[in-house]
Amino acid sequence: MTAAVTIFIGLLVGTLIGMTGLGGGVLLLPILIFVLKVPPILAVGSDAVFNFVTKIGSGWLHLRKGTVRRRVVLALASGSVPGSVVGVRLLMHLRNIYGIRVNSFITTAVGILLICIPILLLFQGRIEDHVANRSPTMKSFIGMSAIGLIAGLLVGMTSVGSGSIVMMLLLLFYSYPPRVMVGTDIVHAVLLTGVTGLMHWRVGNVDFHLVGSLLIGSIPGGLLGSHLSTRVPVLWLRRILCTVLLATGARMLLA
Repeated sequence: MTAAVTIFIGLLVGTLIGMTGLGGGVLLLPILIFVLKVPPILAVGSDAVFNFVTKIGSGWLHLRKGTVRRRVVLALASGSVPGSVVGVRLLMHLRNIYGIRVNSFITTAVGILLICIPILLLFQGRIEDHVANRSPTMKSFIGMSAIGLIAGLLVGMTSVGSGSIVMMLLLLFYSYPPRVMVGTDIVHAVLLTGVTGLMHWRVGNVDFHLVGSLLIGSIPGGLLGSHLSTRVPVLWLRRILCTVLLATGARMLLA
């Protein structure tokens, strides 16, 4: 694929992220694997770095606006950071044992996530309606660390789940105003994808030329998507994308 095609894909993904709020990992990774034909293990590492860079700006803005609960970020990171380290090392262990067949494992794992995550997203509104407003306790902070551990393992091995899965599981504990939930989730995702990207870079799983081309398109795409989000039926667009992701996940499992 030429750089122009990669930049266009970055533009498309960035626009969809800006319009719908869906995570970059769940949108970009299938395109890297199926469209750009990037080996899955290289796609995972490159996607993690891409997600890290794209979330830095919005994470900084949320911190400045005060829409981040730092204790929640720390509770999540206490589990997700070591979880991501273990996830990457486990992936490398599988590569050492099975060689290129590890790509089949990654494809299957991502396929499962692409089925589970859209289903959760489709029912997000109903989940939020049944969550009572309650303050976090020490027990819930321990639970958040466990959530972080699960998310870290998944992100370390697939780069998917740093935002969507954490957000859904956080709703099991308490509900802050939407902007605070989003801000807290994004700042935690910066930490998680940063560590994951660094780990993948150290073992050679990052294509920086690919990441750079994607970012050239995604940065203006994100701005365009944010502008269009008030002019298109976002709810229906999210539903269509979730349906496409479900079909893609099924396709990956059958590959």
